[in-house]
Amino acid sequence: MLESIGSLTGSPWIYAMVALSVLLDVFLPVLPSGVLVIAAATAVAAGSATGQVAHASSDILLLTLCAATASVVGDLVAYRLARRGGARLDRAIARSRRLTTAQERLGTALAQGGGALVVLARFAPAGRSVVSLVAGAGRRRASEFLPWSALAGLSWATYSVALGYFGAQWLGTTWLATGVSLLALFGAGAGATYVVRRQPA
Repeated sequence: MLESIGSLTGSPWIYAMVALSVLLDVFLPVLPSGVLVIAAATAVAAGSATGQVAHASSDILLLTLCAATASVVGDLVAYRLARRGGARLDRAIARSRRLTTAQERLGTALAQGGGALVVLARFAPAGRSVVSLVAGAGRRRASEFLPWSALAGLSWATYSVALGYFGAQWLGTTWLATGVSLLALFGAGAGATYVVRRQPA
């Protein structure tokens, strides 16, 4: 898998694959966008290890910006769809105690300028989906939500790319490096989920 992704690194296809995966996982949280970002960063590290250092820094920067931009665009699409969802989406949220609580917490956090909740939720499994949909359904202003979405996307992308790249630099471009990087990503997700759930309603 790393060899296949490595052959795409430096071509537009890897960025298209990453962008599409990250953009769509706001609607399909089961998509392994984080895994793909880490694998792509590991492949970049493999290229730098074989002497292609000149391209590594630009590839890492492009990969980070690609993943972050796709994350924000996906959030915005989900936010706009939820904002136009009207009464049907409101009823769906009202039927779920979890979504209702999330809507209350997010509304309070955004109103008080505490958008750190948006950043934390980006690391939690399906947290990005819940936050984007709840922000839209709750008719939160875009000026309240989007800056935090941008910070969340950039933080997540930087963390994921750094895990793949530096994991490969320290442990070598092996399955061990990829596995350790993925464990760190899932660990951050578990930690974010715990912190978000501990937030007072």
